[in-house]
Amino acid sequence: MNTIDSNGTILNEGDSVQLIKDLKVKGSSTTLKRGTVVKKIRLTADNEEIEGRIDKITMVLKTCFLKKV
Repeated sequence: MNTIDSNGTILNEGDSVQLIKDLKVKGSSTTLKRGTVVKKIRLTADNEEIEGRIDKITMVLKTCFLKKV
């Protein structure tokens, strides 16, 4: 099965994605703002999650809150 974004577009290693919703980071007071672009994503074993670096921190993000740029 393929990893897809909120619009149904297939995501691949190295793609860039954009957040479609403000997200609170668990265990932190940080909030990721809508419109933030995450470049060079990595796919995980879970088709509903990707890894990406935001502000020099690697985070796992749910694909339902992302759209391909």
